[in-house]
Amino acid sequence: MRAAQHGAQHKRAPRPLPLFLELVRGMARDEPDLARRALAGLARYGDAERMAVRSARPMVAQIGGTCLRDLGGSGPTVVLVPSLINPPNVLDLPGASLAEALAARHRVLLLDWGVAAERAGLDLGGHVAGLLVPLIEELGEEVSLVGYCLGGTMALAAANLVAVRKVATLAAPWRFGAYPPESRKGLELLWRRSAPAAEALGVLPTEVLQAAFWSLDPRGIVAKFARLADEPEDSVALRRFVTLEDWANDGEPLPLPAARELIEELFLADRPGRRNWQVGGATIRPDPAPALHFTARADRIVPSDSAPPGTTHPVSAGHVGMIVGGRAASELHAPLLDFLTSG
Repeated sequence: MRAAQHGAQHKRAPRPLPLFLELVRGMARDEPDLARRALAGLARYGDAERMAVRSARPMVAQIGGTCLRDLGGSGPTVVLVPSLINPPNVLDLPGASLAEALAARHRVLLLDWGVAAERAGLDLGGHVAGLLVPLIEELGEEVSLVGYCLGGTMALAAANLVAVRKVATLAAPWRFGAYPPESRKGLELLWRRSAPAAEALGVLPTEVLQAAFWSLDPRGIVAKFARLADEPEDSVALRRFVTLEDWANDGEPLPLPAARELIEELFLADRPGRRNWQVGGATIRPDPAPALHFTARADRIVPSDSAPPGTTHPVSAGHVGMIVGGRAASELHAPLLDFLTSG
């Protein structure tokens, strides 16, 4: 996990800023007040003071730049598996930490994928079979996996290759054919346009990934900045917004093989949903271990219908709100703890 920044104040803007401004201009034609307020919210976000963040937690196992970090607690071990796309610290944010909630009954480890440059040749399956599974095996015990977003998809894949006690997924896509056809077509077009630059760079830049997410709900992106315009400088809502937006804008690029597999094999071919996704020589099943799949009713990034088949638990929140929102303790932490500790 990246080193902490203490007391530093710096201006930030959404990435990619030109696309955000284009979204605002598009809204200005029909909703000029919304566009004006969004620009005011953007200025407030950029000028806001950044709070100190946690220092990196100690490592307990490492392969190259990828490691498991010890987040404390005692009891059966749970490994938190974040997405490849955003930093892992969203699962351990001060004041809204899923890790701290689980540490009440478990030893909690957090997978830190590290920098993309050290994983340059790996596709998604390579991340699972070459990094996640060996790190689990190095622990020498049977663990439970809790995976968020794409990390949940990858946690299920890992459970096909190594014995685990249980798997919980949080807003994890599996049946990619459940995404709206226009979203998949838009992603395919974005990939075709971006592929030559990605080939030259060896990675799919974070800005392209952000653009893909924004294309799913452009008005929602503008509206969330507009709501920021009237927030007092010392408000809890402003501090939370800044923390989460910085997190969303601070991810590593995707190694090119991983980006290609994610877009071509998962989103476009829906190999997991069709049960013909191959990882580490195995055909990946959605039910390799007892599992519970948490979905977010207001999720604009991972539709609830795309969740893996099996038992689901809906949460009244959005994609990020289910992890850090005000209802997380009752709607996510409590039932997740019950699932992990039962049986």
